[in-house]
Amino acid sequence: MRTFAQGCIAGCCAGLVLFAAAGCKKLPPPTPLSELNPQQMHGYQVYQANCAQCHNDRTNQPLNGPSLRSIFKKQYLDSGAPATDDRVMDAILYGRQMMPPMGSRMTPQEREDLLAYLHTL
Repeated sequence: MRTFAQGCIAGCCAGLVLFAAAGCKKLPPPTPLSELNPQQMHGYQVYQANCAQCHNDRTNQPLNGPSLRSIFKKQYLDSGAPATDDRVMDAILYGRQMMPPMGSRMTPQEREDLLAYLHTL
């Protein structure tokens, strides 16, 4: 029969193994720029003009804000919110924490093209 301490240690070890396995999951790389369609390429240009100064897109390294690499390939955003078009668009439009609202700097088409580009990351 296990003691309480042995059960706790076993439970913690199992949790760490699961956490480590989840953290080791490799996400696919971003779509190469040469393979983007015209909407995605325009979104890349919008990204460069409005987002690149604070967010990396092709590396996992944060800048002033978190990296956006694989933003839609994960289940949740860094904030813990679901990784959905609506949640990402809300952050673009209205800002979040240190991020200023960017919606007025872009046309509706530019925002849609940016979203299309973010899906390629």
